[in-house]
Amino acid sequence: MSNTPASALSTGRSLTYLIVAGIAWGTAGAAASLVFRASDMGPLALSFWRCVGGLVLLLGALALRRGPRSAARGGAVAPAAPAEPRRRRLVRVLGTGIGLTVFQSAYFAAVEATGLAVGTVVTLGAGPVLIAVGARVLMGERIGAGGAAAVAGALAGLGVLVLGGGGADVRPLGVALALVSAAGYAAITLLTRWLGRDGGGADALSTTTWAFAVGAVGLLPMAAAEGLLPHTDSPLLMLGLLAYVAAVPTALAYALYFAGAAVVRAATVSVIMLLEPVSAAVVAVALLGERLTAATLAGTLLLLVAVTGLALAEARTAAERRRGAAAVRRIAVRAE
Repeated sequence: MSNTPASALSTGRSLTYLIVAGIAWGTAGAAASLVFRASDMGPLALSFWRCVGGLVLLLGALALRRGPRSAARGGAVAPAAPAEPRRRRLVRVLGTGIGLTVFQSAYFAAVEATGLAVGTVVTLGAGPVLIAVGARVLMGERIGAGGAAAVAGALAGLGVLVLGGGGADVRPLGVALALVSAAGYAAITLLTRWLGRDGGGADALSTTTWAFAVGAVGLLPMAAAEGLLPHTDSPLLMLGLLAYVAAVPTALAYALYFAGAAVVRAATVSVIMLLEPVSAAVVAVALLGERLTAATLAGTLLLLVAVTGLALAEARTAAERRRGAAAVRRIAVRAE
């Protein structure tokens, strides 16, 4: 993990971070499905252990990073990034921790209720819709007519999934839990982007670490009521799955995600994260034996097409803003 502050990352490096995070996240639901099949562990307990495992790993990464930092040449000490104001940091950590808790707990519950493919597609398909609306209301980001059509298409896709999938494949409770998860995902994306717009000196690794601490504390009572220690006939398999969930789609993926999301526009982040539902759907059908009905497939395609349309609308808006800014600069130069 790089020690570079999120605000200092290039756009290309941020996009790479997000791509890796999306692919890693796509395996979390599959691991959760295997956990549910191999034991009686519930989604809240799994989310708690995910937070605890991620916290331990990230604390280790922070401890390793605290040694003397030398510049690449001459052994000079590299200048530290500007410290983030305490109140702003508190908002970032608490908001991210609460959002993460809702996002991953509701997602695991959705996977348990309605399966990996549908739970993931609904969560990551509804997320961009909520992000687009939130970015418009909170940050004034316009999406235009094309973006509005994409949001309508995403809602239509959700309707097809819920009403046309059949009770055996798409369960309303699972879809509702996936929508709650999408709300948590949208909240942390918007918060990260909002706090990163002015180039504040946030440290993605530190933020992720303490966000998991918030999540672990908040989940402990509910996870204890559900049952912290599962009953299983395959303890080694369970330990391996929990270790994987904590390391790859948690500690690694979230640190990369927060670093990249602070630089890249919110709608673009949501499109890159389409890597997760696509890969999760492939894993669900190919390896876990889940069945996709024609209606489920149609709803999935509608969601993916709609969010792709949202990306195109966002790209057009960004291009128009760049052209406008360039025109203003030319006018200013001529006036001098």
